[in-house]
Amino acid sequence: MILDALALAERDAPVQRLMVALGGEKFAATERYFGEPAVLSRRLRFTSGGELILHDDTLVAVVLHTVPTPSATAAITLSEWIPGASNAATLDDLKKSIDGRRRFAGFGTPYFELGGGYARAEFKDHRGWNDPGNLVGLAFTVEQPGLTCRPEDDNCPACSELLVRDDAESLDVEGTVQALAAAAASGLLKEDASWVSIGDLLPLHESGLMGRVESQLTCQTCRRILCIALEKDAEPTLSYLALNETRQHRLGPIPPVDKWGDAARVARERDAMHYVDHESGRWFLVEQGDQLYLDARYVVTNMVDDSALIQLDAAELEQYRVAGRAYLAELAERIHYGSPHREESPFFARDLKRGPEGAAYREAVSKAIVNHTWLAQQRSEG
Repeated sequence: MILDALALAERDAPVQRLMVALGGEKFAATERYFGEPAVLSRRLRFTSGGELILHDDTLVAVVLHTVPTPSATAAITLSEWIPGASNAATLDDLKKSIDGRRRFAGFGTPYFELGGGYARAEFKDHRGWNDPGNLVGLAFTVEQPGLTCRPEDDNCPACSELLVRDDAESLDVEGTVQALAAAAASGLLKEDASWVSIGDLLPLHESGLMGRVESQLTCQTCRRILCIALEKDAEPTLSYLALNETRQHRLGPIPPVDKWGDAARVARERDAMHYVDHESGRWFLVEQGDQLYLDARYVVTNMVDDSALIQLDAAELEQYRVAGRAYLAELAERIHYGSPHREESPFFARDLKRGPEGAAYREAVSKAIVNHTWLAQQRSEG
């Protein structure tokens, strides 16, 4: 019944039958718009513990809440919808009851592949799926979990109110940029340094040097990525996307700041880190003032890697002066095999990303190499 109703309109018979099964007219409806172009999110919360979420009158999610929520004092009786499953089911219990392949979106989102859709299992704090009583709900969707945003996050308290509209209900670009910048400054959002900084978005667009400019900021609550884009001869857009979707976006090289920034911005850039050289997938050389820094990648585990930022000392600077890139490659190799994430490593204490200013150094390096990363190459193609 649930899968038959997905992707249909509220008036369609399969959706109407589903609504009757969930409690008929015993529901509370709320509506809100999100994004630009605006999408209408309509939520029908039934007293039975079921919930329907529609985007522009298309059913995108059916949520069976297995514990009470602020909007529904009752919980769904899961066994009435999935024979053999209880509200206290573990992930293994669900696997026995649901006829579908179990998979994971990332590390903390298990789901099942079904004929015509997916069932995403939600557990308390996105973990503890082996312990009875941690299941909080099942969300049925047409879209594969992890590849798009969760429809339940339409009402995220941290990021859903940041879009500003003018008196004509059009996107107020300046007001929205200010709201996004304030949210980033407060820690509600985190800027992706691989794209245009939110503070640079308007002056870059107004300079006319780029046909399209885009900033991307990740909500630290729901993990959706807010993408605000300004394009020549086109309306501005603000999209809420998953990481997979943002990788389809394109952006050309960002011009030097002295071509578009004001005096204060040019002065900040003068004092910032700057790209010098790199070897793809292995290291970047950046400079700040008269100091050189090597950002070298290393493997932590088979699934995780990182990079260490080392300020070149006098001896290393001399070696670089004599041997050039060959020496940097050799030093990067030593850092890689030196396991700089371990305290006994000679590079552990030198890794500036581990110090009190580690986050600032990471951001500074990311901004310096923004036009030279693998992501920069990917986003400029197409």
